[in-house]
Amino acid sequence: MLDKIQLQKTDEVYCLGDYVDRGPDSKSVVDFILELRKSGYQIHTLRGNHEELMMASTESPENFELWDLNGGDATLKSFHASSYDNIDQVYRDFFSETKYVMQKDKFIFVHAGLDFSNEDPFENKEAMLWIRDFQVDYKNLDSRTIVHGHSPRPADFIPTQKGSQVINIDGGCVYKWRPGYGHLFALEVNGMEFISVKNKDV
Repeated sequence: MLDKIQLQKTDEVYCLGDYVDRGPDSKSVVDFILELRKSGYQIHTLRGNHEELMMASTESPENFELWDLNGGDATLKSFHASSYDNIDQVYRDFFSETKYVMQKDKFIFVHAGLDFSNEDPFENKEAMLWIRDFQVDYKNLDSRTIVHGHSPRPADFIPTQKGSQVINIDGGCVYKWRPGYGHLFALEVNGMEFISVKNKDV
C-alpha cells in the first residue's frame, strides 16, 4: 500500500487500528510501523478493539480466552510469547501509546465510530473500539468527516461513500475468501481518493 501511494516524509498517515490477530505475522506489522517512524515518517496509530482485547487479556482467564478466540494465539506465536506480559516492552509501549481518536483539520480518525447518543461523543471510549452502524448527529459533527474501520464492507461499496461525512474504509482485508472482500483500503483525504490493494498473504 505504501509503495502504491508513494509515501513521502511530509505526508501524515493515520492507521485505524487492529495491527494484531488473524494475520500470520502481527509482530512484523508493528516492526514495520516502528521502522517507518525511526526513518522519519509521520505514522499516527489509533487503537483497535483487537489491541484492547490483547492488553486486557492479562486481567483474567476469561479475558485471555476471549482474546485467544479472536486471533490472540497467532499474535502470541508471532511474538514468540506465551502471554501479553511476555511480549517485549518496546511493543507493549507501542500498544499503550495508541490513541482512541485523533483529529486533523476537518477529519476525525477513529477505529469503529462515535456514540452520538452520548452528550459528548468523544467520552465513550468503548464505542470508539466496538460500535457498529452508529447513528450520526450531523449537527454535533458540524462540517467534520469521520474516517473509520472495524465493520468490513465490500470493495465496490467503499468508494461510493465519497462526499459522505462518515466513511468506512474497512475492506475486510483478512476475509480474502469472501467474495468482494480481502482488500486493504486507504483514503487520501486531500483529494478524497480511495486506494486499495488486495490481500497478498499466502
